[in-house]
Amino acid sequence: MPITTSAKKALRQNRTRRVKNVVKKEAYKKAVKNYRKLIVAKTKEGVTEALSKAFQALDKAAKTNVITKNKASRMKSRLAKKLSK
Repeated sequence: MPITTSAKKALRQNRTRRVKNVVKKEAYKKAVKNYRKLIVAKTKEGVTEALSKAFQALDKAAKTNVITKNKASRMKSRLAKKLSK
């Protein structure tokens, strides 16, 4: 356990940041998984909406450094490539 007041504050900040990061990480993973399910099922309805939601979740995760910008752009290009096939 932290002893100094600054260490206690840092621990509090780390806990709150971790919760926010986990929420954003789960959000983009869920969005990508939902999109991939629609692609495999070959349903035309909702695919573009799912793609835009996945893009949005990836951008938000990259903006707050949950994932790197390169990873977000790589995933976005791969998801878009699946749609064209």
